[in-house]
Amino acid sequence: MLAAATALERRGVDVVHLEIGQPGFPSPPHVVRAGVDAIETGKTKYSSPAGVASLKSAVAAYVSRTRGVPVDPAEVVVGPGAKPGLFFPTLALVNPGDEVIIPDPGFPTYRAMVEVAGGVAVPVPLRPDGASFDMDRLRRAFEETNPKMIVLNSPANPTGGVMPREDVEEVARLAARSDAWVMSDEIYARLVYDDDDDDDDDDDADDDASGVDRVRCASVFGIPGMRDRTVLVDGFSKTYCMTGWRLGWCVAPEALARKIELLVVHSVGCTATFTQEAGVAALEGPQDGVAEMLEAYRERRDFVVDALNAIEGVECPVPAGAFYAFPDVSSFGMSSKALADLLLEEGGVAVLPGTDFGENGEGKIRISYVGDMATLEEGMKRIADTLETLR
Repeated sequence: MLAAATALERRGVDVVHLEIGQPGFPSPPHVVRAGVDAIETGKTKYSSPAGVASLKSAVAAYVSRTRGVPVDPAEVVVGPGAKPGLFFPTLALVNPGDEVIIPDPGFPTYRAMVEVAGGVAVPVPLRPDGASFDMDRLRRAFEETNPKMIVLNSPANPTGGVMPREDVEEVARLAARSDAWVMSDEIYARLVYDDDDDDDDDDDADDDASGVDRVRCASVFGIPGMRDRTVLVDGFSKTYCMTGWRLGWCVAPEALARKIELLVVHSVGCTATFTQEAGVAALEGPQDGVAEMLEAYRERRDFVVDALNAIEGVECPVPAGAFYAFPDVSSFGMSSKALADLLLEEGGVAVLPGTDFGENGEGKIRISYVGDMATLEEGMKRIADTLETLR
């Protein structure tokens, strides 16, 4: 979609980009300064494959605070982005023929990493609002298969849904009963709007001396008994607007972390030291920018959801996290792909078809509301005007 939009722009067509899941804010100044200082002081050599000691310690402390579970630095493996934290544990755990339950719609890398490992992806649909699995279908999947692993993503891409605590606890019970691993992709964990969880003391933000709040979404990582069968994946791209820095991590039981480190050694080798120094600054430095960004996203979310629901034939649930809206546009009688193409070619607005995220995304489109309000206002106007022509 980005390539198609860029091709139109080369022909002089003005395109509003609502397809990119990239934060619309710059990296924090103190993070940039730490990275520059690291380069200027010569921290440009090879580093330890699993991550420099300072960042591993900072991540361990950060996860301990934000998830409420003690973590040892030896359980942390750093990578160039969060994707190694998804791919490498999958390669370490999944053998050819092993079944892995994934959300559908869900981040496309989930299916890819399972198939690269020789496993069999078992897609399970989400409930209509995209907040969680269809739990009846999930229970059936556990009964009908022998899953080696289940992938959780909350808050979710593409829906922005946040799994209720009771569903996360049910996943934990199902996984424990089946002796399955859980991979919990929590890259959007700090981007949760507290609208629905204000009455849950466990989910509410809990300030401490570090200035970093407890995450507002339930994490399977913190459920008793799940620590030794869970891989937690997170990173810097979304929370700290560091997409181009390529920095993420996973936390896994130490024996598994050592195997993941071997995969790092023989693939990417290591992560840039100066990038990791910037990561330490992000985790240990001021957190005010995260809260300010979240409030800006809340305003943008409310505008986009209201604008979409004002269009006849469009139904858009309110996402509780991340920065995506996933409206239902099935009433227009077109496939998601055809509708997304129409919006780009006729309306000059780029969105992603729901089927980019799995078969169960049919009838939906994904809209990223990371842009400024002027961009979103123009994008919503173009969507409304283009869809009106189909009436």
